[in-house]
Amino acid sequence: MAWVTILQIVINYSLFYQGLNLVPGALGAVVYGAQPLIIAVVAALMHKDDKLTRKKIITIIFGISGVIFISIGRQAFKLGTGLEMLGIIMILVGNIATAVSNVVISLKSKELNPFVLSSASLFFGGLVLYLISVPVESVPHGPLPKEYWLALFWLSFMAAAAFSIWYKLLQRPGVKVSELNLWKFITPVTGAVLSWMLVPDEYPELLTILGMIIITSSLILFYRKNQEVPEG
Repeated sequence: MAWVTILQIVINYSLFYQGLNLVPGALGAVVYGAQPLIIAVVAALMHKDDKLTRKKIITIIFGISGVIFISIGRQAFKLGTGLEMLGIIMILVGNIATAVSNVVISLKSKELNPFVLSSASLFFGGLVLYLISVPVESVPHGPLPKEYWLALFWLSFMAAAAFSIWYKLLQRPGVKVSELNLWKFITPVTGAVLSWMLVPDEYPELLTILGMIIITSSLILFYRKNQEVPEG
């Protein structure tokens, strides 16, 4: 539980959000979108039964390509200052921390209730992040609007529910960390769709749609079971 709190919540979130502030949105999305690749490599190093296969590598390559198309379709892709390089490094280190955390959950927490793991790591990790933020960003002065409290409640509930489900999936027998994390390629797809639905002046573009098709097709091909053709 301590490892998950430190790796998944404190290190990952602090580095991810700070790094995202230093890079353009499209570049940050691509670097973060490489997380399944990093997790696959870390899982192969830490878990003897979760090796990199040719089929897995091809799926990851197509998945990252889809993320790049989606990102370029929504914002200009560019790399510039040294601060942006620092932001990239911070996001990558956060990805590595997430990868190690996922493998630790898969290997070491089979008998730990995922709801307990989720609630405890979020509570203590959030407390540590809050204490760190006080000297860095100071205490916010109120009163805060009701929209803030509604958003805070909704995001807290969604984070707790999502982490609980994710930890439960990681604990299931036969589930490989690298293969489960391939589904994270769906994140930019759903993000783009929701932005079209909710954000003014957001609309589908050709590169974005092409990226969605590549990601969806790669996942379908990876998880498609080989069907035996009946004889005769």
